[in-house]
Amino acid sequence: MAGSSAPLARLEQITDTAGVAPLIELALPAGVRERQLHVRTLLIGMQLALAGGRPAYLTEVHAALTALPEDDQHRLGVITEWKTGPHLLTYRQVEHTHRRVTAALAKDQPDGAPPALLQQVCDQLAEASIPAAYKKASSSLAGDWTDVPAWARAVPHEQAGARADPEAGWGHRNVGRAIEEGEMFFGYYLSALIMVAGEHGLPVPELARRITAGNPGRDPAAALAGVLADLAASGIALGDVITDSGYSHRVPATWASPLRAVGAELVHDLHPCDRGPQGTHQGSIIANGNLYCPQTPGPLLELVPLPPGASAAEVAAHDQQTAELARYKLGLHTGEDADGYRRHACPAAAGKIRCPLRPESMTLSRDRPEILTPPGHPQPCCTQHTITVPPTVAEKTRQKHDYPSAQWRQSYKRRTAAERYNASIKDRATGSTDCWIRLPGLTPLLLWLTCLTVVRNQRTVQAFQARHERQARAAGQPPARRRELAGAAGVPP
Repeated sequence: MAGSSAPLARLEQITDTAGVAPLIELALPAGVRERQLHVRTLLIGMQLALAGGRPAYLTEVHAALTALPEDDQHRLGVITEWKTGPHLLTYRQVEHTHRRVTAALAKDQPDGAPPALLQQVCDQLAEASIPAAYKKASSSLAGDWTDVPAWARAVPHEQAGARADPEAGWGHRNVGRAIEEGEMFFGYYLSALIMVAGEHGLPVPELARRITAGNPGRDPAAALAGVLADLAASGIALGDVITDSGYSHRVPATWASPLRAVGAELVHDLHPCDRGPQGTHQGSIIANGNLYCPQTPGPLLELVPLPPGASAAEVAAHDQQTAELARYKLGLHTGEDADGYRRHACPAAAGKIRCPLRPESMTLSRDRPEILTPPGHPQPCCTQHTITVPPTVAEKTRQKHDYPSAQWRQSYKRRTAAERYNASIKDRATGSTDCWIRLPGLTPLLLWLTCLTVVRNQRTVQAFQARHERQARAAGQPPARRRELAGAAGVPP
């Protein structure tokens, strides 16, 4: 690889590490004459086009490959020796190989979901784009989905059978406004899992570890749950999975239960319909994924997250209320057994509140809340030391931290990494807006989006390392010099 540029060498290394080129070659039909353009070179050309800020057109793939130094063109097969002499790769050859690749990766009967081989190719390419130094830097992931319009012209709902892209569909998106005031689009949902720092860990680059896409008629939460299950099956340990209420509001069998089964810790926002009291279990109140004393003050159970831009006084008051609510929560006495059952203890028995039904708790200091009017007909949660709770109780809303406590708020902040990924692939400043394909179908779309993710991951790593180098240099400067540099840059010290 002598003489190759650093970006080209890195993209070749990623493609070879992923090992997808031989996998695709085996799926292609055998021809009488060997193709000049191999799958490996095609994938590298797609990534080169995007890395150079070119739009995601096959003509740009051809331009990117033919613009390489002559030595690299010979090595990659862009220039080969024919009987008539050296032959330069043509656009028709690029188009032919790309068509063969997408046909081999697509389903015989497209249904709006990526086939297993295509998803495997995308997973391996995305994973190979993460440097070895960061693969185990964090097990926490932020997830989100976003709209990806199709290039095919949208058609009315009643003419769906006549559309040029049979896998695309109508979906709902939020464009800088309230969700209720969103708009419809014709295309696909793209879902991504972004690596974020652990709650008490060091900063890590926000790398996209997995992506998938599908028809809006298919549940993106279920699709991402399947990707997470495959990620865990590959031997990668799952930590926190941070998502918004679009995921937590799904039925438990779609999202929450499969993730808990593979060892993930859920950190999610709750849909307004899932907040507050949601019934009882053996007398205890089910609210926000936890069990609370039946005498818990009602206003505490109705607490919601702080709005953006809350003042310091509002934050302090909110944190004091959530801390007070935590005193009424039934404590976890034993963790889940093999069947998912767990045991919870009365907060008075755990020494968190004072209650006449628990005489021993009345000896506690008076800085703890006191139940002044205990229930006349106590339920099992008040008469028993512990109660057994099946996995179906708060199955959808249960999560790592009490909602909406200060610990939950700090942990949930990490989800913005997924929003930044969505913004980066649509940002005109990075050229991603122009990186569009003029080909219908889910297979070419997802393949191009994966190449775009690979390129975006490399930019993220470079920016992360450059930022830390700047911080290290700044830390070595005397305070006066740091202020001088900051002032020169137009940034307050």
